[in-house]
Amino acid sequence: MPQLSNRTATFTDSVIRRMTRISNKYGAVNLSQGFPDFEPPREILDRLAEVTREDFHQYSITWGAQNFREALAEKQSRLMGRPIDPNGEIVVTCGSTEAMMAAMMSVTNPGDKVVVFSPFYENYGADTILSGAEPIYVPLNPPEFSFDADVLEAAFKQHPKALILCNPSNPCGKVFTREELLIIADLAKKYDTFVITDEVYEHIIYAPYKHTYFASLPDMWERTISCSSLSKTYSITGWRLGYVIAPPHIIDTVKKVHDFLTVGAAAPLQEAAVTGLRFGDDYYKWLQDKYTEKRDLFLRGLDDIGIQHTVPQGAYYILLDISEFGYASDLDFCEKLAEYVGVGAVPGSSFFKEPENRYIRFHYAKKNETLENALDRLSDIRRKMPKP
Repeated sequence: MPQLSNRTATFTDSVIRRMTRISNKYGAVNLSQGFPDFEPPREILDRLAEVTREDFHQYSITWGAQNFREALAEKQSRLMGRPIDPNGEIVVTCGSTEAMMAAMMSVTNPGDKVVVFSPFYENYGADTILSGAEPIYVPLNPPEFSFDADVLEAAFKQHPKALILCNPSNPCGKVFTREELLIIADLAKKYDTFVITDEVYEHIIYAPYKHTYFASLPDMWERTISCSSLSKTYSITGWRLGYVIAPPHIIDTVKKVHDFLTVGAAAPLQEAAVTGLRFGDDYYKWLQDKYTEKRDLFLRGLDDIGIQHTVPQGAYYILLDISEFGYASDLDFCEKLAEYVGVGAVPGSSFFKEPENRYIRFHYAKKNETLENALDRLSDIRRKMPKP
């Protein structure tokens, strides 16, 4: 029999999704895969119920329904500080996962290099390899997860075609400062590099931190491909509605890649989600307050238990330092944590290119009672966890 593709030879299944299966196996509170256990906004659900009785059951326009793109353009124009053309500067995708893949395939050729900050969301390395490109990893150094500008420039000196920027960052919760973004922008301009952003957590930011859209920086619009999704903002991760925003000459190529990848995102869900895109600023303030409450609740609980952890500036993830438990494998630790303590987590090594084994990732996009249940189980972690 012929050999299968070499490009997938180094892949495993998603560790994040694997930990959900392990959590389900042991009846653990699943704080691994980042999806909420609470409902989306009622207005969106009510509109979805109406849509099922209306005529939105066939293909929409390949690159997104007209009213969806118009509502998205209006919202993001206000936030990004520039008018966005709904017809020439947006492609609606099947989640930000496809948005990132379409962006990568639109700008890279086989043999190109792509800069990826580490720790990173597990798809970025895979997206690069599937595109035929080669990742160059630049460390974000714990505990502040700052980068060394000289190390970053050394990566740029390899003449990468693109840099991937996740801001706010999954898994470390870092919000890049404007000064850091300007360093990246200067290097992108100096070495003529595209920047592909993943800004899916753009509305989940904790005071005093602020999110800056990379495309809004001076001279960066022309070389930025902005990817995001509705999943986290409106608690609809299963709807798989994402998008790419970029200048027309880039979007023209993204449209073609998207057309052959998935044809189009789900028409009924686009129609229902327009309701959310038209929410006022009060919704995003409410969302920030909601996640601030959850973050503070979870941090207080972990502090009471006495385990070291990061303090996220954005997104909804915490890295827990498990050094004291002496496990050689953080994957083994997470499997035991689900089985003996009853809480699901993701091994931090799945996010780091460096040989890092001291972190596990929790998320707190859960009802307060779910978080309290998890904290109650974790309170006995030192007694329940078996010795390595």
